[in-house]
Amino acid sequence: MTARTRPASRTRSASGPRAGSLPTDWWQRGVIYQIYPRSFADSDGDGIGDLPGILAHLDHLESLGIDALWLSPIYPSPGLDVGYDVSDHSAIDPVFGTMDDFDRLVAAAHERGLGVILDLVLNHTSHLHPWFVDSRSSQDNEHADWYLWRDPAGWRRGKPIPPNNWASIFGGGAWEWEPKRKQFYMHTFLREQPELNWRNPAVRTAQLEMIRGWLARGVDGFRLDVFNALFKHPDLPSNPPRVPPPKGIRRLRAWNRQQHPYDRNQPDLDDFLAEFRAIVDEVPGRMTVGELFEDALEVGVGHSQPRHLVFEFALLRQPWEAEALAGVIDQREARYESDRWPTVVLSNHDQPRHASRLAKGPERDAVAKAAAVLLLTLRGTPFLYYGEEIGLGDVKVPRKEIVDPPARRYWPLPLWWNRDQCRAPMPWTGEPNGGFTTGRPWLRLAPDYPTRNVAAQAADPGSVLNAYRRLLAIRRTLVPLQVGSFRWVIRARDEVLAYRRDSPGEAVLVAINLGAEAISVALADPATAALTWEPIYTTDPHGAGRRPLDGVVLRLVGREAVLLRATVGG
Repeated sequence: MTARTRPASRTRSASGPRAGSLPTDWWQRGVIYQIYPRSFADSDGDGIGDLPGILAHLDHLESLGIDALWLSPIYPSPGLDVGYDVSDHSAIDPVFGTMDDFDRLVAAAHERGLGVILDLVLNHTSHLHPWFVDSRSSQDNEHADWYLWRDPAGWRRGKPIPPNNWASIFGGGAWEWEPKRKQFYMHTFLREQPELNWRNPAVRTAQLEMIRGWLARGVDGFRLDVFNALFKHPDLPSNPPRVPPPKGIRRLRAWNRQQHPYDRNQPDLDDFLAEFRAIVDEVPGRMTVGELFEDALEVGVGHSQPRHLVFEFALLRQPWEAEALAGVIDQREARYESDRWPTVVLSNHDQPRHASRLAKGPERDAVAKAAAVLLLTLRGTPFLYYGEEIGLGDVKVPRKEIVDPPARRYWPLPLWWNRDQCRAPMPWTGEPNGGFTTGRPWLRLAPDYPTRNVAAQAADPGSVLNAYRRLLAIRRTLVPLQVGSFRWVIRARDEVLAYRRDSPGEAVLVAINLGAEAISVALADPATAALTWEPIYTTDPHGAGRRPLDGVVLRLVGREAVLLRATVGG
């Protein structure tokens, strides 16, 4: 094995665990920044972002004011699902650099007080993983039972019948025939992503040993990909049909026509999570966050624990409308209480960017700034997606350039949103290819990169980037915005959302005008109206010196968001 793919051994890197370098509750108080590595910064001119590129831009992340960076998969992969088809969980894909590059990145991040979170793809591997290559070769080998293999349910006209009716979310059935074994293997995603058998103790042991290896290198936590799909019903019963059935074009996809009680959310998951989390918890301050695979908020709440979060995506599916957002916030607050802690997400690598989703045209930056206030002041741990700090939008990708596998499969039918659109390279400067690469970028950049880039926005005091920097700096100093309680002051009245975050002795009032027109609205809460509120932040470029709260009347210009601080008691 070459130095470029050296395994994540149990020997610690120079960085080691960072005892005391971050508070143990940073997972709750801090802000996490997601990096899609192949799109962040390219150091060697091959058009693909890499670890040295990330290292070269740590100063940007430090000045932004985030607390940790989460790296989407950086493991060896044939790239059929752009890195989520892993062929070695314990190594670095040479396209991203070497294990030494990774160690340097972790050490440099730790020196800046930044945590490092890795993406764990535990549900499946690549079909080129040595385990699967061995497993598919026969029914009698070391890894024969490491994947979900089943005999055919029967034969029809000389062809094997799949064990059940399960479907792949990427299209077609979930079972692929292997002539060498004369059995089917299961795949929720591409047929090149076979599912691991997590009821096999050997699989569990091997994967947990891999996890210990990364922790020994100084990793501060993990994001778990589709973690609630790790276990399937042991008897593999067919999924029942969805009732009522999907309407319109959605009915063309088999996945949409089924309910999914048997191919996810099995009781075995709880025991595994307890074992996995116990390993992570061996060093105080480590954390995890799980991606819930196509399930409702209440499912995620059930898996949430202190230091172990679950992504909740309802907010990133809402329009820029006060009532819609308020309804989701109500659900979150009702379910995440006691010691359970939510996440706050508006964009990620699988969904449209909120700068494009929530606004069009000249109001895009104003909405992006107001959305940043929502993201960074709701109760929960915020996750930023690279580029949102400059208002980066989605990029239209012509058919011949599509990389995303299901987008290629279904084009031009609107059955799958092309994820390439939210994965475009980060524009650092107005130079050719946005300073991302000296070569040909793996995906095209946004057409506005000559003006919408980090360098241009850093020089503009009124930019989205500087709005994020100011807001993150304020959040870092205010305990109520980190861990304070939440209560409504104005709930979706005249397109205004206003709420308080309170901690002992201090309160912050957040008010957001989602509408385009200026508005005056009275505070109906006597306790809030009785306090003396000091303005500390506004997204209005002309708002310096203006007092948004006049007595009990809140006055906001269109798309404005403000923060006010008050002393409570004493």
